[in-house]
Amino acid sequence: MTLTDDELLELLRNLESDRVERKASATDGDKICQAICAFANDMPGHAKPGVLFVGENDKGGPSGTVIDDELLRTLAAKRGDGNTLPIPALTVEKRRLAGHEYAVVTVQPAAAPPVRFKGVPWIRVGPSRRTASAQEEQILAERRRSRDLPFDLHPFPSATLGDLSKRLFEEDYLPQAFPADVIEANGRSYEEKLRALRLVGPSGAGWAPTAVGLLVLAPRVRDFLPGAYVQFLRIEGTGLFDPIRDEAVIDGPLAQMLTALDNKLKAHIHVGVDLTTESRELRAPNYPREAVEQIVRNAVMHRNYNGTNTPVRVTWFDDRIEILSPGGPYGIVTAEDFGRPGVTDYRNPSIAEAMKTLGFVQRFGVGIATANKRLVDNGNGEIVWEIQPNFVLAKIKARS
Repeated sequence: MTLTDDELLELLRNLESDRVERKASATDGDKICQAICAFANDMPGHAKPGVLFVGENDKGGPSGTVIDDELLRTLAAKRGDGNTLPIPALTVEKRRLAGHEYAVVTVQPAAAPPVRFKGVPWIRVGPSRRTASAQEEQILAERRRSRDLPFDLHPFPSATLGDLSKRLFEEDYLPQAFPADVIEANGRSYEEKLRALRLVGPSGAGWAPTAVGLLVLAPRVRDFLPGAYVQFLRIEGTGLFDPIRDEAVIDGPLAQMLTALDNKLKAHIHVGVDLTTESRELRAPNYPREAVEQIVRNAVMHRNYNGTNTPVRVTWFDDRIEILSPGGPYGIVTAEDFGRPGVTDYRNPSIAEAMKTLGFVQRFGVGIATANKRLVDNGNGEIVWEIQPNFVLAKIKARS
């Protein structure tokens, strides 16, 4: 939804509106992110975008800030830096209004609130922003509609809270999801904390684990999501009919599965030694570990978990690694622009959030580009992609 100049001017001039915030500059990045978070939560229930104007002071006058490309890139980067989750839908543009230039950040209401910045939900109350109370956060959570939710937020009526590991939640996930002072201060029950993190959702008259809740906390996740595992094969040769050197089915709660997968990849990466003409040793792995991990994690994050029992498959040949992820391109991503930096969408936004919380993702939207750079620097060349409507296959060549 793009606002017209007249609509923006009306918001800009209304000093009491809860749909607008003004910043003289972009120097305080945290406050800008808090404002974005608050607009995404849309606590007043406007179902309309909120707007952040950079270049306007609180008194309603231009601040004189230069609106250049660097400023716009800085603001746009707030969307995918991993601190505001679920990832908000926003646009950043330079607009000229009443003879003055502004950086305009337009934030759409979130489909699955509450949205949090660094683990804390922010809301608008009149012309100011503040952290949401437990009751306000509950109101936000109840606004979600099951038919509008991505699959990873759908509750499983056949599952109960007893199918989740309370120990995993309280000892591993919760301390990474919320700052310690927030956990200590809020005094919420176990179920209320699960609700706040979208690990359970409304089901009938009660609450049931969501798909992401099962992936993160269920010791027997495949009882509910049969395809939620990784099949690993190390083949002695270059074809599927050559002898198998190693094989494994890697499953379990998300952090356990990804850690075991990382260990399996490390076990098969070896470092070779070359002597240059100056008789110096050059040591380089057959594959850069970080790049392979990144592509496999992307496969786990972006795969289709709904309507298929197919696992993510990692097939390691003598001359290449093939990584197959069930489900084709999603949302705004097409086969033509797949992997292009900045062109990304999320079939499973809450799984992406969980992987960020658990420390398996550092930044969103740059994983493939980062992996390609590591591979090229190591002598492997760029990833070769096969993009189909029902799967994505990545082929990584061994170091030449």
